[in-house]
Amino acid sequence: MRPAQEGPRLQPPLPGRRRRRRAPLPLALLLRRGHPPPPRPLLRRALLSPEKKPRPDHDGRTMELGGRAVPVDLVVEVLRRLGPRGVLDAAAVSRAWRDCADRVWRVAEELRLRPAAAGLLGALLPRCAALSRLVLHMESDVDATMLSCLAFSCPSLETLEITMADKAINNMTGEELSRLVSEKHSLSILKIGGCSNLGFLNLSSSSLNVLWLSDLCSLSESVISCPNMSELSLCFTQQSTECTDLVSLMDGLGRSCPNLRNLHISSIQLSNEAVSALEGANLRGLCMLSLILGSKMTDAAVASIVRSCASLALLDLSGSSISDSGVGMICKAFPHTLSRLLLALCPNITTCGIQAATAQLPLLQLMDCGMSLRSNLQNEKQGAYFGEINGRIRLCPKLPTLKKQPMRQKLIIKHDNLKKLSLWGCSAIDALYVKCPELIDLNLNTCTNLHPERLLLQCPNLKNVHAFGCQDMLIGAIKNQKLINRKNLMKQCVSTGV
Repeated sequence: MRPAQEGPRLQPPLPGRRRRRRAPLPLALLLRRGHPPPPRPLLRRALLSPEKKPRPDHDGRTMELGGRAVPVDLVVEVLRRLGPRGVLDAAAVSRAWRDCADRVWRVAEELRLRPAAAGLLGALLPRCAALSRLVLHMESDVDATMLSCLAFSCPSLETLEITMADKAINNMTGEELSRLVSEKHSLSILKIGGCSNLGFLNLSSSSLNVLWLSDLCSLSESVISCPNMSELSLCFTQQSTECTDLVSLMDGLGRSCPNLRNLHISSIQLSNEAVSALEGANLRGLCMLSLILGSKMTDAAVASIVRSCASLALLDLSGSSISDSGVGMICKAFPHTLSRLLLALCPNITTCGIQAATAQLPLLQLMDCGMSLRSNLQNEKQGAYFGEINGRIRLCPKLPTLKKQPMRQKLIIKHDNLKKLSLWGCSAIDALYVKCPELIDLNLNTCTNLHPERLLLQCPNLKNVHAFGCQDMLIGAIKNQKLINRKNLMKQCVSTGV
């Protein structure tokens, strides 16, 4: 039998001979020959200095840019000043740039994006651990995938704003919105547009403070249980099929949102019954109340508002059918608190009501009576028209209770604190006299019947005058009077030594 084959044996060193150890090659020679550099003795360092902590972000490291060593902190600071797209492009350059971009995302507190797909949000939001405010202008449809990205990322999110592009559709349902609000425990401000597919509204949150929802349509249920909410804005579509029960919505606000201070509702379904339900809600802490496009609201609605609100600073009843009597009730109820009054698109109001408001509200700073004083209504085309409400352009329906105003009306406004006066579309005004030393902005757009020789402006601080659609002679008269007021103001400054 052959013995089993054994492995090679090590020969013992010969007596008197010592094995030489080769000296290690220099690091530069190793790199020149293409060998990778030897690993750093991290374990040994850790053992020698156990108290050493992990390296922080601001450690003075550098990276090579154009053959020069640039501090990483400086690169990160530059990337923070770029937009999200610029940071994403920089992350694709190299590993060093990607590390700098990750540091930017990690400390980002506010992010504004125009995502064309939900994949961008899914890749980016998990990196933003400290994000507190997210503003999205969606160029693609909002679906369940995007909502999942929002739900499982950004644990510290406090503000979420979603607006829709022209061709984008918001497919969010009421159940998905309720789940998102309940899972975001730190969310305090929520603003979402294009909410036409919700179907119902059932929100419950102890952290939500501000809620804006627009383009709502035919909600079968409207329950908002947010005890700490201070501002609520609900804008409904102006479709004829809109049938949301605003009476039950108003009635529940007092129990579910007792700390509500600002309330804005835009709906063609607003009526005296809905405002009366608001009176039963006992929201005595309201400071700003905006109920617009409710052509069914009359002076009875004003009486309910006066009884339910103690100290309003802003009241917007644009698009209602209140009359001068309703304006009188407003003046008597809030003479010491009301500073902004908006009565645009109120066809039953005359110059008497407007003059009474400016005379009896000493704290008034903003007055909007656009399209309320109109003439020749029988010649206007039926349908919809554009009107300016609260500084924005909105599509407003024709009001069924329009009455013909006198063709020539004289409007006299004297006020010590008024800063902005809007009379756009008041074609029934023939003569205008304004004496407001603090007035800054005056809107006379499409005041087609206002004569230049019957215009007098005694407003030394007037800066902006809007006169689109007016006569050329009227525009020239406005420019001359602004110049005269400026010269008079300079004379007063010289005489007083200012």
